[in-house]
Amino acid sequence: MAARTAARGGVGLRRRCLTSLALALALPASMSALAAGPTITLCYERADVKPWRTQTGEGLNFELLRLVAERAGVEFHFQSMPWKRCLAQLKANAVDGAFAVSYKPDRREIGEYPGGATPDAGKRMHIDRYILLRRKGGTLDWDGRALRNVDGAIGAQLGYSITDQLRSLNVTVDEGSQRSDELVKKLLAGRLAGAAVGGSDARTLLEGPYGDRIEALPLPLVEKPYFLMLSHQLVARQPALAQRVWAAVEQARNSPAYQKLERAGSKGAPR
Repeated sequence: MAARTAARGGVGLRRRCLTSLALALALPASMSALAAGPTITLCYERADVKPWRTQTGEGLNFELLRLVAERAGVEFHFQSMPWKRCLAQLKANAVDGAFAVSYKPDRREIGEYPGGATPDAGKRMHIDRYILLRRKGGTLDWDGRALRNVDGAIGAQLGYSITDQLRSLNVTVDEGSQRSDELVKKLLAGRLAGAAVGGSDARTLLEGPYGDRIEALPLPLVEKPYFLMLSHQLVARQPALAQRVWAAVEQARNSPAYQKLERAGSKGAPR
């Protein structure tokens, strides 16, 4: 009898030890999951827009978001895709956010900007410019208010916000290209009078194989901030998380670590 009691006690002890061991093994995993925080899926344009981002996930935008993730206690998952598809995915709440997005009033149907209808420029990711390119020696001109000597359409990339400004200047807009180098090819072929491209794209094109046949007009078409937009669904369901992420963007962008990276990465960018 005593032997059976001892045996039952031994089995119970072993069970308790195994349970304690299982809990001990599970604890680090659960702590790791908590440390990682919520996962936020972001889409971005499948294009190289240096120094901000590349298709392979490099550039200042990714450096900034790495710092944001640390400050906000979140984990970002990135998906690259054509720009119009990225915005469509955001509108459908198929992703949690998109970057880097300039402000257009109608884009508020797609997602949320920090600050809402009047975006908070302090929470921007970066500032960039649109530059107008023409064939070298061309007469197309821009004085900051009006375009002159426009002998054809002005090209812009599909889905880009600059198309609204160009149309407001009463010029024909060709937005049938997804890449800036496609615009330059059309420009050199005489199919466009000019090409409106982002400042970082302009630098790449002017320093590339087409550089000896194109030139940038001295005045930018526009300078604007670019934001991390979040989905309507995320903002509605987790408003505190959204505000925490946007606040972290401002804090990280103003941090000495990021400021140093931005000065080095933006060196030589068109002004």
